[in-house]
Amino acid sequence: MLGFLGRRIVSGVVLVFAITTLAFLLLYLGSGDIARRILGQTATQEQVTAKAHELGLDRPIWEQYTGWLGNALSGNLGRSWFSGQLVIDGVTNRLTVTLSLVIGATIITALIAVVLGVWAALAGGWVDRTIQFLTVLGMAVPGFLIAVALVVVFAINLGWFNATGYTSIADDAFAWARSVTLPIVALSIGGASAVTQQIRGSVVDALQRDYVRTLRSRGLSTRSVVFKHVLRNAVGPALAVLNVQFVGMLGGAVIVEQVFQMPGLGQLAVGATTQGDVPIVMGLVVTTAIIVIVVNLVIDIAQGLLNPKVRLA
Repeated sequence: MLGFLGRRIVSGVVLVFAITTLAFLLLYLGSGDIARRILGQTATQEQVTAKAHELGLDRPIWEQYTGWLGNALSGNLGRSWFSGQLVIDGVTNRLTVTLSLVIGATIITALIAVVLGVWAALAGGWVDRTIQFLTVLGMAVPGFLIAVALVVVFAINLGWFNATGYTSIADDAFAWARSVTLPIVALSIGGASAVTQQIRGSVVDALQRDYVRTLRSRGLSTRSVVFKHVLRNAVGPALAVLNVQFVGMLGGAVIVEQVFQMPGLGQLAVGATTQGDVPIVMGLVVTTAIIVIVVNLVIDIAQGLLNPKVRLA
């Protein structure tokens, strides 16, 4: 198990390095006359040249990259070109908002998928057809449309939840729950639909295996067979799909945060990309890459514990 973990950690570090290197080259080579954009069109050429020198943009790209990488390894991701705020502060201040949405949506997705997937596989008939129809519908409808519909029905018409804004759980737990419920539901529907389909298919396949017939012939109840044996085999592939959905939710959070006006990483990413604030965008790339690698590692460990063959891959 330690060798398995070591290989996954090394491959994760290499992947973060590759992602940040590629992102740096693309962003800095495409930053153009950023000094002019920071100072405005009324700035003189001398002021623009001095600003570019201050930012280090007049140095060779490899020199800029090695300087950025050295600082990043020591925890310094630089400062925003426009506000002067430390990148690490700007990212960490908003990280809790996005993580509360994505982690909450992942938990809801897993719970819904297990219940509906097992129910559809065991019940069959109209229950199975109805759940399959709903899951296809959930995957087909765009997340922002679901978010808007939830706001209209549950925030504006019924007034049960907040339409916009975010309250920290440290300030008021009940207000926090009202602010994150609709965004979490909006993020969960697409992911839950995909994972439900995966679990349903895995359970249906497992129920036709010889070992299940053997267990049933020994007098074990269907509930015991499913929850003690079938789900154990179905969870592995479902975890892989859930991992993909988690990454998709990180991207989907950008749109959902815009709809609900939440101060998360998505709102920061939109603002920084529009301005061309490359240090902020690089900070977001590093943060997102590390989150994805860590979640991927956790999923790999869970799969390795469930299925020893995975550790040999």
